[in-house]
Amino acid sequence: MINRKRRLISGLLSGALGLTAIAQEPAAPAGDQFKAPANVAAAPAEATKTESGLASLVLKKGTGTEKPSATDTVKVHYTGWQASDGTMFDSSLQRGQPAEFALNGVIKGWTEGLQLMVVGEKRRFWIPSDLAYGDQGRVAGNLTFDVELLEIV
Repeated sequence: MINRKRRLISGLLSGALGLTAIAQEPAAPAGDQFKAPANVAAAPAEATKTESGLASLVLKKGTGTEKPSATDTVKVHYTGWQASDGTMFDSSLQRGQPAEFALNGVIKGWTEGLQLMVVGEKRRFWIPSDLAYGDQGRVAGNLTFDVELLEIV
């Protein structure tokens, strides 16, 4: 009789804990992490803007103190969208592997923007076309990127 009560109580507790865990962690619809942010078309008022026209907003503060230089190689996770319609055109997160590259080998907006970041930081960049691929490039027009600086290599 005591064993039955213990099993019943144990079963009820396990079930209650399981339901609590489910209630606390709602499943995100597939693909939501790649959905364009609501402000994809234009930087909000609180974003900082450089002389060149690059706008950025810190989404997550970093833990490091060192910033990369224009010739450093960095490791990042990123997702990029066309600012005009929110179409995602590239994402290291979707591939499941960070990208590694020299800052002097990428678009001007990335070279400039990543030099503002510290390791662990995540920023959203609004990059005008003249700092991206131009109007005739691989992805024409203004671009928006979420970039997380993982490492200065």
